[in-house]
Amino acid sequence: MIDDAWTADLLRHRSSLLTDAAVAQELAVALAAHDPTVDGGGIATAALLDALDGAWERGWQPADIAQAARRGATAGAVPLVIALIGAHARRTDAVVRAPEEWVAQLRELGTLSPGDAAVVAGWHRAERRPPAEAWRIVLRLAGVLGTAPRIEVLIPPPSRWAAARPRSGGTPPGGPASGDDRVLRRIRGLLVKAESTEFPDEAEALTAKAQELMTRHAVDGALLATGAAPTAAVGTRRVHVDDPYVRAKTQLLAAVAETNDVRLVWYQGLGIATLVGVRADLDAVELLFTSLLLQVAQALAVAEREGAGRASARTFRRAFLLGYAHRIGERLGAARRRATADAAAERGVDLLPVLRSRREAVDSAVAELFPRVRASRSRATVDPGGWYAGQAAAERAEVGPHRPPIR
Repeated sequence: MIDDAWTADLLRHRSSLLTDAAVAQELAVALAAHDPTVDGGGIATAALLDALDGAWERGWQPADIAQAARRGATAGAVPLVIALIGAHARRTDAVVRAPEEWVAQLRELGTLSPGDAAVVAGWHRAERRPPAEAWRIVLRLAGVLGTAPRIEVLIPPPSRWAAARPRSGGTPPGGPASGDDRVLRRIRGLLVKAESTEFPDEAEALTAKAQELMTRHAVDGALLATGAAPTAAVGTRRVHVDDPYVRAKTQLLAAVAETNDVRLVWYQGLGIATLVGVRADLDAVELLFTSLLLQVAQALAVAEREGAGRASARTFRRAFLLGYAHRIGERLGAARRRATADAAAERGVDLLPVLRSRREAVDSAVAELFPRVRASRSRATVDPGGWYAGQAAAERAEVGPHRPPIR
């Protein structure tokens, strides 16, 4: 017999069942017959908010949860989970208690505005979904939240927040300085132009300039930090990589990160990568990765039009992305070495000890945060045609100054 106690037990203690789409659908039909208003008594809202508490304690952050809902439940679950995150933020007074990085994610998700305390029922009224469909989304979301595995805690969860976050008159802790903001705006502007131009040569020059700015900014930051505690500037960043071809896209992110002295730890199966590095480098890597994703998608579309009729489009696309990532990594590395050498010559200093100290600080932070991490490499075979087509596209998207190709 279905009643409130049965519903609460299902949502709180049977989450593993709810990850099965067929089971969730069958239960949703039964719940819709029992409660067509969808959570009229608030049982589901309370259970889901408690499930969020558990996910925070297991290392998940607001943006991670939104991504998990999109991947593990349905796109329809995203408005509901955002409403729940907003309700949780209001309940815990996150705006004044949470770390700045947490509040920034809440702001980006749009969860800081007032909302309905009856979260699930309010969401159902706004979405106007049939009761069975709404209950199915609620159940699948409960399954996602309840089975979210433990990952490293990079930002203190609500249980560790103080009564109020200390306020500072300057830059928020972990946030970029005004100089970083100016450089990042210039990098962003160059990459936007590179993405929008129809002329490959122009895109190449704009992307090259963006990488040059990233390198010069990293050098300037390393010189300014000389004599200071290097670990103070090291931070973390979660990046969410969407289907399809998550592994291949992650290889592209790894190529960009490695070039810029940022380390990457990949949570296989979750679509989540953690970047560890100097904060300004994290911003720049994320910007360049996002831009290259768009550029490689455009290059892949062109390659497929030129080679229609291939036996396996999926195999070709995956190989194309992997080949592109490999070659971009080589070219980014060459561009960075040239820019570093130019900067050293201009300043008349040996930058290697300074940059080495910076890399050691990042590696030390990775070892502390991820003591059990191990390196891995993909051993899967790839389609040769896709691989070489991707490398050719990476050549056309050269990220270094106009010089002969690397041999």
